[in-house]
Amino acid sequence: MDHLEHCDLLEGEVERFAALVETAPRSMSVPSCPGWTVDDLALHLGTVHRWAEQLVRVRAPTRVASSEMGLEEGPVDGEWVRRGGAALLKTLRSADPGSSMWAWGADQHARFWSRRQLHETLVHRCDLELAQGGRPSVPAHLAADTIDEFLDNLAAAEYFSPNVARLRGIGESILFRAADTGHAWTVGLHPDRFEVRVGEHPSTATLSGPATMLSLVVYRRLSLAGADLDVEGSRDLVDFWIANSALE
Repeated sequence: MDHLEHCDLLEGEVERFAALVETAPRSMSVPSCPGWTVDDLALHLGTVHRWAEQLVRVRAPTRVASSEMGLEEGPVDGEWVRRGGAALLKTLRSADPGSSMWAWGADQHARFWSRRQLHETLVHRCDLELAQGGRPSVPAHLAADTIDEFLDNLAAAEYFSPNVARLRGIGESILFRAADTGHAWTVGLHPDRFEVRVGEHPSTATLSGPATMLSLVVYRRLSLAGADLDVEGSRDLVDFWIANSALE
């Protein structure tokens, strides 16, 4: 998928999230975001949209904290979420996706933000659906891209997700396989880093199943115990990865 396709999909996810905010009790807890309520999650995502919009609009060469931007703070409701999403989409669609700028992940270009905000919004939409007792539905090809984007950027997340630094080893490897799309990623653990390779390679452990279910476990939105996934090889290695790879 390219930049504009990510924007189009992001538009749909913004609307889905906003609609869920309007129907969920605002004080309801969101178990997949421990300690947060629906109101907390809506404030977080609406703020992230506004933060990313300003970064892309000025093609920020370095990180600027959201607290320094004077962002609109609410009142937080579905319309507030939609306004922030609409502004973000307008800025993203008018941007040259190849423009150089700061991004916290691997791709230091404006296009990073359309893909990142799509998956940020999609995962938080799933959070709200899970909190309301639903089972999230995500097209398989999009769920596969969610996993791919996550693995692309995980190493760069260490500065705000310090447990990522624990993802080290002595040559062990984990194969993640999306059985319904054919996508696969093999992660090798080394003493000083982890390495992601696209495709199937010899592995110490394999985690496989439908792309949507796999993405929700990779993002720690569902527990491995409660997911319909197959584990082959070292279950301890899979548990170790999941325990330390969350974006915080």
